[in-house]
Amino acid sequence: MPLQVHYQPYKLNFRFAAGTSRGILTEKTSWLIKIYDDENPTLIGIGECGPLSGLSIDDRPDFEDNLQAICREFNKLDLEIYSWNISIILEQLIGNQWPSIRFGFESAMLDYLNGGKRILFDNDFVNQHKNIPINGLVWMGSHEAMLHQVEEKIADGFKTIKLKIGAINFEEECAILAYIRRHFSAQEITLRVDANGAFNAETVHTKLNRLAEYELHSIEQPIQPKQLELMAELCEVSPVPIALDEELIGAFDYAEKRRLLKQLKPKYIILKPTLLGGFELTREWIETAQRLDIDWWITSALESNVGLNAIAQFTAEFDNPLPQGLGTGQLYHNNIPSPLKINQGHLLYDPLHAWDFGVLNSSRISSTA
Repeated sequence: MPLQVHYQPYKLNFRFAAGTSRGILTEKTSWLIKIYDDENPTLIGIGECGPLSGLSIDDRPDFEDNLQAICREFNKLDLEIYSWNISIILEQLIGNQWPSIRFGFESAMLDYLNGGKRILFDNDFVNQHKNIPINGLVWMGSHEAMLHQVEEKIADGFKTIKLKIGAINFEEECAILAYIRRHFSAQEITLRVDANGAFNAETVHTKLNRLAEYELHSIEQPIQPKQLELMAELCEVSPVPIALDEELIGAFDYAEKRRLLKQLKPKYIILKPTLLGGFELTREWIETAQRLDIDWWITSALESNVGLNAIAQFTAEFDNPLPQGLGTGQLYHNNIPSPLKINQGHLLYDPLHAWDFGVLNSSRISSTA
């Protein structure tokens, strides 16, 4: 019997109100998909389609309708999956307009192809020979709440801390950075900040000069994307190294990626496979950046442990010593139990902690028939 794909929405509930410059997050919906053959129902590939509200190009009211249509078309095609045809299926079935769906299908197909064990890339990470260094993420909030998060991350053994800035008073944010630097040097604690485009042309230079006082590793996306002349200037003159994030979203053509990076010349780029269209398209960014001597790291985008697991395994395919942004698995009350664990600022894979997909058995699954 040909392969079938079905999906179900799953609402993830935050443990706390997560503040960003785009607003407060308390919940997030992902669509979990499973690929299987009725003649071998125990072999199931699972993936996650999780558009990020206000950021993904496929964050649209008709998202689920289109996901259902794509699943229905997949089920008509009488497909078999091989390593060589996954990219062909993704391109012809989904294209580039639905990057989070493409990521979910690619993950599910890789999982299915490798035996349905949630091991998409059989590497040192899943074989417990390699842990991935990650940054500890501090969400926007009150001065007191952010300072408390900082202290928790340091106590938990994180050596790299990333603070989201741009929502509260800038002086209060600087006070938090100053507090950290009074107690920890740049050699002891690496500091990253993420402005999510919160600065404007009138203030960005002044704020970057001020932030440089705190010996920051980098600042993500200081201004809104698509201001290419200003961003190129900032990448050249900023005393804090610039990391591009939102600037990359929506660029899928290889030549477009190369032109963008050659024009802006950032120190770093930050890669979110869910927003960029999956692993092969993310790999294009990596190879292009490396040819242009641009460093990079990979970040999850509020996926459940299903998506985070896939991204972590992909990340481990590369020999990148920079701390990655893969600490979001602890955000939710109702995340799917998995082998992913965090210890002393590292993400590790512990097979003694099994996957538990009981939640999928109690939630609605679309027939897509």
